[in-house]
Amino acid sequence: MTSPDQLVSGELLDVSIELVEVGPDDAAVVRSVYVWIWEPLKAHGRLEWSDEEWVAELSHPAIRTWIARLEGETAGVVELELSADGEVGIVVFGLVPAYQGRGLGAAFLTAATQLAWQLGRPTKRVWLQTSSDDHAHALGNYQSRGFRVFSAEPQ
Repeated sequence: MTSPDQLVSGELLDVSIELVEVGPDDAAVVRSVYVWIWEPLKAHGRLEWSDEEWVAELSHPAIRTWIARLEGETAGVVELELSADGEVGIVVFGLVPAYQGRGLGAAFLTAATQLAWQLGRPTKRVWLQTSSDDHAHALGNYQSRGFRVFSAEPQ
């Protein structure tokens, strides 16, 4: 996505998704939410990371992470990676199983993408990465929000 105007907002919800920024002190929480999301998908990625590896990740100055909350309950996680050249990558994005399949992914991705565009620095592109390990609806949600496939690697 090369302009915030390309974002196609997801459906408005009766409740709002609250994004709470977290840091290295919250590494165990972020790790727990990550495992909660990706373990049922049998994804690989960071499932085996220790709390110390999460602390290192969340301590990196280019990394910003938020826990999504819906009516006070943990609903998901998003991690953004800021590059010096004005790109922001959505490198972790997911909903916990209880919130999957309920149409919340569109609203959450809308909020995460808006956040990526508004980080207080000139941003020239927002991108995200996905894999065949992601939820079956992930790619459709990304494309419905205005993201387009830029690069694909064979499985």
